[in-house]
Amino acid sequence: MVSRWLDPTEERAWRSYRRMFTLLEGQLSRELTAATGLSTADYTVLSNLVEIEGRRWRITALADHMQWSQSRLSHQIRRMEDRGLVRREHVDGDARGAHVTLTKHGLAAIREAAPVHFAGVRRHFIDLLRPAQLKTMGAIAERVVTHLRELDESAERVGG
Repeated sequence: MVSRWLDPTEERAWRSYRRMFTLLEGQLSRELTAATGLSTADYTVLSNLVEIEGRRWRITALADHMQWSQSRLSHQIRRMEDRGLVRREHVDGDARGAHVTLTKHGLAAIREAAPVHFAGVRRHFIDLLRPAQLKTMGAIAERVVTHLRELDESAERVGG
C-alpha cells in the first residue's frame, strides 16, 4: 500500500486534533481526580454502568462496548472492587463468565463526579465554540464513528 502524505491543511487539522485531544483529556482527568479521587478509567467504567438497565454488564460485553481489552477491564474492575465502587458476580451456568455491577458506593461516586466532569467539558470545550462549530464538530465525529463501526462490522463478517 502506498501512503499519500498529508498536505499542509490536512496535517494541521490532524496534528491540532491530536494535540487538542491529549490536552483536553489531561485537563479533564486532573480536574476529576482532584475533585473526586476518581481516575478517568474509573469514571468511564462507572458512567457506562450507570447508563445500562440494571446497572450491570457482562464483562466481555462491557469491554467490547468500551473498546478495551478484557484484560485491561479486568484489572480496572479489580482496582475498583477494592474501593467498593463495583462488584464482580459470576454468571450462572458459565464458570468463566462474570458480570460487573455498580454498587451503592459506586453510584454515589458517579453522581458526585458527573457534574465535575460536565462542568470541565463545558468550560474547556463546549463554551469555547460557537453553535455552528459544535454542529460541524458533531457531524465530523459522527462521520468518523460511522466509518470505524462499518470497518468493525466488516471485519466481524469476514472473521466470523
